[in-house]
Amino acid sequence: MNYRKDKYGNAVSILGYGCMRFKRSGGHIDIAKAEREVLSAVEGGVNYFDTAYIYPGSEAVLGEIVERNNLRDKINIATKLPQYLVKSEGDLEHFFSEQLTRLRTDHIDYYLMHMLTDTDSWERLRDLGILEWLEEKKRSGAIHQIGFSYHGGSEMFCRLVDAYDWDFCMIQYNYMDENSQAGRRGLTYAHEKGLPVWIMEPLRGGRLVNNLPEDAKRIFSEYPVKHTPVQWALRWLWNQPEVTCVLSGMNSLEMIEDNVNTASAVTAGELTDEDEAMLGRVVGAINSKMKVGCTGCGYCVPCPKNVDIPGCFAAYNRRYSDGWYTSLKEYFMCTAMRQKSSAASNCIGCGKCQKHCPQGINIPAQLKNVKGKLEGPIYKIARKVVKAFKTY
Repeated sequence: MNYRKDKYGNAVSILGYGCMRFKRSGGHIDIAKAEREVLSAVEGGVNYFDTAYIYPGSEAVLGEIVERNNLRDKINIATKLPQYLVKSEGDLEHFFSEQLTRLRTDHIDYYLMHMLTDTDSWERLRDLGILEWLEEKKRSGAIHQIGFSYHGGSEMFCRLVDAYDWDFCMIQYNYMDENSQAGRRGLTYAHEKGLPVWIMEPLRGGRLVNNLPEDAKRIFSEYPVKHTPVQWALRWLWNQPEVTCVLSGMNSLEMIEDNVNTASAVTAGELTDEDEAMLGRVVGAINSKMKVGCTGCGYCVPCPKNVDIPGCFAAYNRRYSDGWYTSLKEYFMCTAMRQKSSAASNCIGCGKCQKHCPQGINIPAQLKNVKGKLEGPIYKIARKVVKAFKTY
């Protein structure tokens, strides 16, 4: 297993175990199966295990496995505060105490603000006293390092990086999202600020393996250097020294073995120009299904009505590459989960964005298409539910 350093020089396995996808049987996590897989990962050198308050049963199962096998001193546990459910200072302690109980531990190694969507959300937490609360937890040793996970565009990500003295951060990043989500721009910005970056969705929820178009499969199969699509996706990430740890929702021993072997063999900077060009052709094959030729450059923002234009287009395109559910989930997170809506329906057609678009996209017209496809009844109902939870 290869390791890279966190902000304080601690060795973190470049492969992290994402515990959201523990296999279920009869509605419950199969603990015996999860235990075999966790032990296999630890034996292979994985020392970072990631869960969250809202992953059903995940924290409790991980805590039980760790306690029964005396793993606590051998691994790092990361979990996440459901900051969107916090309405008072007392909620901070309530959620954290419950997490310690579930995980059967007295401290969390890496504690994240879960799905921190914008600086307004962070300001709301600051107003509730989170700075003092976090300072006390770090001072007492109950939390070792503090970070945030993020879904959204690069501009807001960079603003969040500057909003607090974070210890690390987590972004969605893969060879398809190089110029969307936080993207390479966000990765580089965080790295230049001395912030280690953890990666989620390296395979876009499996879409870069299971839903590849035939043209993309052919490009991989005909390339003289033989790796599986999974291995190429992970190698592309680990090729970048700015990437500290890549999470994988491993739920089979075969998957763990394959990922551990890849993580033990890679070296930053190993991909050739030919390798990068091949992956570029794969991206082109996947993008052939895209509806809007947005590169995520961000020249169109900020919008006077707060529309996250690159985020809207990225989610819209995913409807045609990854399916309706995936695109709706991404759209919901980057528009409705924020303190101020950044939805396509905010657009008033002023056209300021279009003047700055290098691709010449008719942005107002395309935003109408986004609204029509993604802001249906399910989106509207979910948005109302989120508003009921928000504290202004």
